[in-house]
Amino acid sequence: MPRVAVITDTDASLPLELAQRYQIRLVPIRVNFGQESLRAVFDIDDAATFERIRREGRIPTTAAPAPGDFLQAFEEAFAAGADEVLCFTVSSALSATYNAALRARDMLPDKPITVVDTYNLSLGQGFMVLAAAEALAQGASVPEAVAYAQDVGRRTRLFAVLPTLKYLAMSGRVGHLAAGMAGLLRIMPILTVREGQLQLLEKVRTRKRAWSRALALVQQALDGAQPERLAIIHIHAAADARAFHAALCQHVPCPDQVLFAELTPGLSVHAGEGLVGVVFVLPA
Repeated sequence: MPRVAVITDTDASLPLELAQRYQIRLVPIRVNFGQESLRAVFDIDDAATFERIRREGRIPTTAAPAPGDFLQAFEEAFAAGADEVLCFTVSSALSATYNAALRARDMLPDKPITVVDTYNLSLGQGFMVLAAAEALAQGASVPEAVAYAQDVGRRTRLFAVLPTLKYLAMSGRVGHLAAGMAGLLRIMPILTVREGQLQLLEKVRTRKRAWSRALALVQQALDGAQPERLAIIHIHAAADARAFHAALCQHVPCPDQVLFAELTPGLSVHAGEGLVGVVFVLPA
């Protein structure tokens, strides 16, 4: 049976220990403070990112990995004994990461490398990667693993509550006046993934109501069923993530295994500190 190396980027929000357990190689998104370029997850996490934002008063930019970053990951995988490479990237609607991976693949024309655009992000992407790794471990071929992962992706949902528009205002994505008014009115956006991007779904006043609405959306989507996979995501808000999980399990049947994960800086700088949300896979 061919040995297949699974590779993804850090926008998958996979904790390092989990990626290592499944032997998944992570290619880092870049977080740039001026001329200083840092590797998301490896050089900087969400806590350090927002501590620096507060200290410097500016939002960093992010950048897709260079084709050379993927080329290095592909070459290392083959050098370690892989016969094939299967690479999943964050949505091409959000990032140039997919194109970078394709360019790296084309630099190794004699090597069997499959690159998949997940049209997803965070653990929507991460769950697809895990599904493929599990399928391969059970003897699936690369096409079978891709098909299984894409099916998981189609059944994945994400709902998240953003407690402030402060960081979106700092990045220029909303006006400072609009952010200030939202703060005064305690308006909290509920976000979801649509067409491969994190998008505004609803605006709700107060955190209590926003959490309640997000939980209702999960309950409505599951319709009494237990999710196949479940994760709680957050941006430097571990205590809130645990509280959100406890509230969630009062509304829906939670599986025994729940993954808690930071969004990771490649995504978190575009949303802001304090985000809490849920990613889940509908049962087949």
